[in-house]
Amino acid sequence: MMHSIKCCFLNDCFDFSAMKKKFKDKMSEFQTLRESIHQEYREVVERRVFTVTGNRADEETIDRLIETGDSEQIFHKAIQEQGRGQIMDTLAEIQERHDAVRDLEKKLLDLQQIFMDMAVLVDAQGDMLDNIESQVSSAVDHVQSGNTALQKAKSLQKNSRKWMCIAILILLIIVAIIVVGVLKPWQNNNGA
Repeated sequence: MMHSIKCCFLNDCFDFSAMKKKFKDKMSEFQTLRESIHQEYREVVERRVFTVTGNRADEETIDRLIETGDSEQIFHKAIQEQGRGQIMDTLAEIQERHDAVRDLEKKLLDLQQIFMDMAVLVDAQGDMLDNIESQVSSAVDHVQSGNTALQKAKSLQKNSRKWMCIAILILLIIVAIIVVGVLKPWQNNNGA
């Protein structure tokens, strides 16, 4: 059972459950953005291949171009058939964009790994805070039980004092009756 835990450090309060949900939402957005960038790059490569060769490239060719970045084999035939200058410019532009996208993708993957590491840390801290909350709750229960026991002890002590006083008073009355009975002050000792 996950509770919403609020924790304050240096006057800043954090709601870990809300932060965890927000973090997961951001990770999902990040993954969607990454996939979108990858798809856009595929489309750019596909358009460039079509522009240079005049033919639509199949998925395997596009995948190979994206993975290897080695587009020389695909464009070699086009270079021979058309003017080398235009093809080389197009090829250089594709290569430059490919390198930029690969670099961006690498940085995004690094960032994703950092976020995943943070998620693990936040989750571990959340478990630790759940444990602390449980311990505090248990301590509160024990303190309340202790207070109840102290109240009972006070009441018992008060009652025992009252009964002790009553017992002493009864004992004094009995001693007084015995003393009066033995001495019999109303009888005169002169007649003996």
